[in-house]
Amino acid sequence: MIKQWFLDKLLESLKDDSVPENFKEFVRAQDMETDKIATMIKANPRVLFDVFDEYKIYIDISCLNDKFLWGINDDMRNSVYETRKEAEKAAIEQAFEILNNKL
Repeated sequence: MIKQWFLDKLLESLKDDSVPENFKEFVRAQDMETDKIATMIKANPRVLFDVFDEYKIYIDISCLNDKFLWGINDDMRNSVYETRKEAEKAAIEQAFEILNNKL
């Protein structure tokens, strides 16, 4: 599902008239491998927030006294993290669980 979302967004970006037609055809012919998507997500996990938003799974990261907390759809968790990335990782894991239950 995440793979399909990325492919849909990539193809959507090709609708721009300034992109040469031969390049559009080249991209359409490519298959985005799962490991490439995993690499993209690992490099920038925040891109997943857009995926979750489309399924009305809204992640909130808050900072309180230089510590980070997270919540989903206004349900804040009590766990406190030293870094924003740690909080995001925990929130994304929970969001995947919610998404799997929705599907």
